[in-house]
Amino acid sequence: MNKIFNKPRTWLLNRFHLHLLPNQWWRQYFQLSESGDDLQPKSWRSVEGLVQCSANYVPLTPISFLERAADVYRDRTSVIYGSLKYTWEQTHRRCVKLASALTQLGISPGDVVATLAPNVPAMQELHFAVPMAGAVLCTLNTRHDSNMLATLLTHSQAKLLAVDHQLLDSAVAAIHLLKKPPLLVIISDAGDRPPSDLKTNAYHYESLVDGGVAGFSVLRPTDEWDPISVNYTSGTTSRPKGVVYSHRGAYLNSIATVFMHGMAAMPTYLWSVPMFHCNGWCLAWGLAAVGGTNVCLRRCDPKDIFDTIVLHKVTHMGGAPTVLNMIVNSPEDHRKPLPQRVEIMTGAAPPPPLVLSKMEELGFRVSHLYGLTETLGPGTSCLWKPEWDSLPTEDRFKLKTRQGVRHFGLEEVDVKDPITMESVECDGKSMGEIMFRGNTVMSGYLKDPKATAEAFTGGWFHSGDLAVKHPDGYIEVKDRSKDIIISGGENISTVEVETVIYSHPAVLEVAVVARPDNHWGQTPCAFVKLKDGFNCDGQDIIDYCRNRLPHYMAPKTVVFEELPRTSTGKVQKFLLREKAKVLSSIS
Repeated sequence: MNKIFNKPRTWLLNRFHLHLLPNQWWRQYFQLSESGDDLQPKSWRSVEGLVQCSANYVPLTPISFLERAADVYRDRTSVIYGSLKYTWEQTHRRCVKLASALTQLGISPGDVVATLAPNVPAMQELHFAVPMAGAVLCTLNTRHDSNMLATLLTHSQAKLLAVDHQLLDSAVAAIHLLKKPPLLVIISDAGDRPPSDLKTNAYHYESLVDGGVAGFSVLRPTDEWDPISVNYTSGTTSRPKGVVYSHRGAYLNSIATVFMHGMAAMPTYLWSVPMFHCNGWCLAWGLAAVGGTNVCLRRCDPKDIFDTIVLHKVTHMGGAPTVLNMIVNSPEDHRKPLPQRVEIMTGAAPPPPLVLSKMEELGFRVSHLYGLTETLGPGTSCLWKPEWDSLPTEDRFKLKTRQGVRHFGLEEVDVKDPITMESVECDGKSMGEIMFRGNTVMSGYLKDPKATAEAFTGGWFHSGDLAVKHPDGYIEVKDRSKDIIISGGENISTVEVETVIYSHPAVLEVAVVARPDNHWGQTPCAFVKLKDGFNCDGQDIIDYCRNRLPHYMAPKTVVFEELPRTSTGKVQKFLLREKAKVLSSIS
């Protein structure tokens, strides 16, 4: 008896369950170890009667969303762009023909096809057509200059670049810097014909679609871990990295994002999030899964947003906090009463409670998501609890700024000490680094094994974001690890300081960074943009903060100017930190 209890628990469980299973089955599934003293499980694949075949296994890929949409939602409107409309059946046909045309141009499985375009129908189609040709999509930031474009085209080894006609000058300038320039495909709106005097050979997008074969046999992935896209990080650190997404990860994150956004069948989605950013938070694919309507906007302007919502009865949209800020501070004559409450997802930095309150007054219901390019966009959401509805207004909006809990596509999200890899206490005070683990984490950084190894240290993806974990398990971001300010030995969260300054009635935008200080080591430096028609000075901002924060957290310096942002709304704090250093050197 003592020998039995000295055995590992797994051995006992295995022995116990053997009495419950058919004799032949367990002999197939278990095998004796070399010592003959224990039973070890074999692979299920070796069990008689079980087989993996085309009847029960197909590699996961977002391509299947479009194929189903063409069948189930065939007459439902898939895309609206001005007066242009397509159904899902038409979109599927166009994507198949475009995939065919790409192969005719010499695009082979594994080749990279880059895009440089705003939220126009071609961008939505390329998200499906490129993987249907077996290729890998690389959506480039429309604000990159020609030098950066040339660098990324070289790094990704793109064989083809599809560019919007309004961005053609930057694309051509980039191509002229390359030794091996990619093929050029020009996207143009109806009535806007691309120039015919280019000094480089180019194809017209619509001509390619027209010349494609409708019966083309789509090239689906043989392995769902095959890459579907490469997304370059936004450049907030001035060093973009190529983040590789797999078909499997894109499939799962598309479904998770649709679920988090509360999208039932056939929503109408306004594209204010750039499709080039994390593939539109994976909704460029996900909307096909629910037969949604893509309402495309070439530019993100408050008046256009309100007009489009009313005209097309938009139900859902997304945007960084800067988009929310732009909406709540838009002129009265640009706003319109909304036909129904519009669900809007926001990400990036936590939106100030005041902005959330004003958005709800205008008819929007804001959900807060959190993620990174490396997590294929959204990874967590502030899942709302019904009991929170009865809380005071201020408390409700403070809760909404949390980053929340993981979606069902992720295995784990935790806040850990990056050195010991131990989880921090769930006390809302102990700070650590947010880490992810699961199927919707990137495959790695393209051609950068060192950066990939660093990001996956300890078997988790390290976000670089510092946060606390509350007793209910919800996480709350406090800062980026590189943005935290250490003043006189005290840690200062720039997010907390920014939230207070945002509540000042004259402030439109703010970013806080560390300024070197000979006595304290670092002190907070606030870069502020005021609302039109408002005036205040730096001391007013400092006094306002001192009345609401511990004095050591209040900024010692205030600079009034435009904030440098990426096209996805993120403040480029690395540029502001350089300015703060210069201020210190001349003071």
